[in-house]
Amino acid sequence: MKIVTLIFRLIVSLTFIFSGFVKLVDPLGSSYKFQEYFGSDVLNLEFLIPYALPFSILLIIAELLLGVMLLLGYLPKFTVWSLLVMILIFLFLTWYSAFYNKVLDCGCFGDALKLSPWDTFYKNVVLFALILVLLFGTKYIRPFISVSFAKWTTFLLFVVFLYITYHVLVHLPIIDFRPYAIGKNIPEGMKHTRAELPPIHDFYLENMEGNNLTDEVLAADKAMLIVAYNLDKSDRQGFADIKKATDAASKNGYKVYLLTASMEEDFLDIKDEFDLNFDMLFCDETTLKTIIRANPGIVTLKKGTVTGKWNWIDADKVNLN
Repeated sequence: MKIVTLIFRLIVSLTFIFSGFVKLVDPLGSSYKFQEYFGSDVLNLEFLIPYALPFSILLIIAELLLGVMLLLGYLPKFTVWSLLVMILIFLFLTWYSAFYNKVLDCGCFGDALKLSPWDTFYKNVVLFALILVLLFGTKYIRPFISVSFAKWTTFLLFVVFLYITYHVLVHLPIIDFRPYAIGKNIPEGMKHTRAELPPIHDFYLENMEGNNLTDEVLAADKAMLIVAYNLDKSDRQGFADIKKATDAASKNGYKVYLLTASMEEDFLDIKDEFDLNFDMLFCDETTLKTIIRANPGIVTLKKGTVTGKWNWIDADKVNLN
C-alpha cells in the first residue's frame, strides 16, 4: 500500500502541477474559458462573468499549491480532501461539456495540450480514482525531508506563483502555446492537412468597405497590428502610448492597422481623440483574444510570420528592426 500510495501521489501531484503551470503562464486564457462556462448557453450564470479572471487565478493557484503540497507531503489530509472536492467539480463540468456538447475545449491544460471533451472527462475519472486511493492511504503520505521544509517551500512557491500571475497580466504570457506565438507563420497555420484541422481557421480581416484584406496584410514585408478585441473594454490611455509606436512604425515602412470586433464609430472616436494614423479592420473577437492577451496589444509581422508581441504598457519597447 505504501508503494501504491507513493506512485499515485506522484502521478496526481505532477498532473495538478503541470495543469496549473500551463494555465499560470496565461491566466487570461483560463478566464475566457470561465466566461464560456458562465454563458447563457452553458451554465447560465452570466452574473459571474465579470469575476471570471479572479475565479481563474484562484483555480490556478489552488491547483498548483495542492499539487506542490501533495508532492512535498504537507498537510496530507487537508490536501487530499481538497483535491477530491476539486476533482468532483472538474468531473461535473467536463461531463456536462461532453454530454451536452458545450465548451468543446475545457482548457484543462491551457493551450499546451488539447483533449476532446470525453477524453478530458475520462482523464478526470482516472484522477478521481487515484485520489480516492490516496484518501484511504493518507497515513502513508509523509514529507520527504521535513514538515518545516515542506511548509516554507509551499509558502515561497505561493509567492512565486503570485508574482508570475502579476507579471503575465501586466505584460504577456511568458510561454505562448498558441498558433500566433512569435516565430509562427500565420499562412502556414491556415493550411489544411489530411490528418487534422488547421490550428488557424478564423483569421479573416475586412475593412470598413467590406473588402477582404487578409492576404494583403499577410503578404506585407512589414506590418504592425494593433489588436483590441473590444474598444469599450480597452485601456483607453494605452492608445496614447501606442501612437508613439505606430508613428515610428509608419516612418519605418510598416503597414499599420487596428484589428477589432467593435463598431466603426467606436474606433473613429478613439482615432480622433489620439490622432491615430492608421485604419481599422474587422476581425472575430475570439480570434483577437487568441492572437494576443492584451487589449490593446501590438503584433508585428513579416510576410505573415509573427516577429514580435507587446502589451500596450510595453509600447516603448517595440522593436522595429
